[in-house]
Amino acid sequence: MNCQICGAELPSDALFCGECGSSTSATPQSRQRADARPSDTTVIQSLRPRQSTGIISVSLDGGTLGSGALETGSPAATAEEAVEAVVAPSEPRGAASGISFMLQFSTGETFDVSGNGLIGRRPLPQAQERFDHLIQITDPGRSVSKSHLEFGQHEGELWVSDRASGNGTIVRRPDGTEIVCEAGRRYLVGRGTRVEIGEQFFVIA
Repeated sequence: MNCQICGAELPSDALFCGECGSSTSATPQSRQRADARPSDTTVIQSLRPRQSTGIISVSLDGGTLGSGALETGSPAATAEEAVEAVVAPSEPRGAASGISFMLQFSTGETFDVSGNGLIGRRPLPQAQERFDHLIQITDPGRSVSKSHLEFGQHEGELWVSDRASGNGTIVRRPDGTEIVCEAGRRYLVGRGTRVEIGEQFFVIA
């Protein structure tokens, strides 16, 4: 008999593996656990309905919404606007572009960032994820999830993506445009944009 976790050879009457300590009935599937990091977030309010923005977005797994498909089907968005907003799925994560952005938080904390990162109360990457920055912010009310938001760069511009947070993410651009972010999709955010995460926010400079 062999351990199904580490493969060590075991006596036929063994209950636990002498190498890794696993139960002889354990399997790789039974050892997998769901990520419960956002579960202790205090939900403060329901998100408002998404508004038409004319922005093309790309899911975190690299799949697109479809060739030239607008996120909300807005007829007002031009082809030029769509090109400006698309984030290519081939962008390598963790590759710093050399361009830095200042994130100024409502908590008084300020971070100078380049490349990509996670923002939250206790940000923690998933298995095999690599980030240049793990930004932990103060939020006594726990309106911000542990891993609330992911950010990165595309051709010198910053993008943000909600990580299925409890209270969601709202982008407010300098021109007054407000976007309720769909979890797992990337949104380009220019300097001067305010990004709201729960009861906290940060401004990109």
